[in-house]
Amino acid sequence: MNPGILIAFAALSIPIVAIVSATIIRPWLKLKERQMELEAQMTAEKAAQYAGHTERLEQRMRVLERIVTDKGLDLSNEIERLRDKVN
Repeated sequence: MNPGILIAFAALSIPIVAIVSATIIRPWLKLKERQMELEAQMTAEKAAQYAGHTERLEQRMRVLERIVTDKGLDLSNEIERLRDKVN
């Protein structure tokens, strides 16, 4: 192939690649970047929801533990009173 043709082809290809890059690739990359930002934001919101849900569950567990512990002490005392009545 003629070197002049190769040089001409390369000289025309560079602006074409630059135009394609500017009109197609750059907007596509910006779109992908925006999608990643939105996904990160949604993930952060989910994490906050899970943290709140976990906190509520922990509070409920504390209440249940307190109920069980208090009832257990009352139950233990009542068992001892019944033993005293029998003896």
